[in-house]
Amino acid sequence: ANSGIQDTDNLAWKLDWVLKGRAGTELLATYGPEREYAADENLLNSTRATDFITPKSATSKTFRNAVLELAQDYPFARALVNSGRLSVPSWLVDSPLNTPDADGFAGQMVPGAPMDDAPVSGGQSPWLLRHFGNQFQLLVYANDAAQLSAAQVQELAALAQGPVPIHTTVVAQSGQAPAPLATLIDAQGAVAQRYDLQPGTCYLLRPDQHVAARWRALYASKIKAALARATCNA
Repeated sequence: ANSGIQDTDNLAWKLDWVLKGRAGTELLATYGPEREYAADENLLNSTRATDFITPKSATSKTFRNAVLELAQDYPFARALVNSGRLSVPSWLVDSPLNTPDADGFAGQMVPGAPMDDAPVSGGQSPWLLRHFGNQFQLLVYANDAAQLSAAQVQELAALAQGPVPIHTTVVAQSGQAPAPLATLIDAQGAVAQRYDLQPGTCYLLRPDQHVAARWRALYASKIKAALARATCNA
């Protein structure tokens, strides 16, 4: 699934953006590096699975059997049994479309990572990923969505009116962001934990639900620069 389906996702949004004049034609050239990496990853996982099922030496068989025994009682060993599910999205951490971190973050949601899902409320779906995709979007975190300043709301609304629109969804512990911003409530704190969110943190997310860039504060100029990089309009 992370080959055929993600290959299609990757190519479709890039073709769409180029045909609509929202991205430079160089964007199409990034399909190769991103999906060739995914193909190499699949080959590696398939090879590991084959070697695990049919060990090629007595030593390999000894290690394999030890893992199977440990897996009965220890979670870390269970991950070794599953050498790589081909349905798991690839991490495009070396993509030229990523903007490297300038701020400190913990966790796995690095530029190029596929978005983690998490429960939310206040929208049409109880799951975060259902609210993202098919366009460039900004995830902005706040303790109380209603407390966003007028200047912040104005900046975010302006991003949605740009040549390549960036629509904002505010993830918050409570409150409702002023129109036209969408709001999702992170009542369980799962989004904040998985994305290492602090008040003011922003994530720029690609149409195929990969992280393009992230910051600890709202910087309109940096967001525009990251968008230009992600669409080859720089």
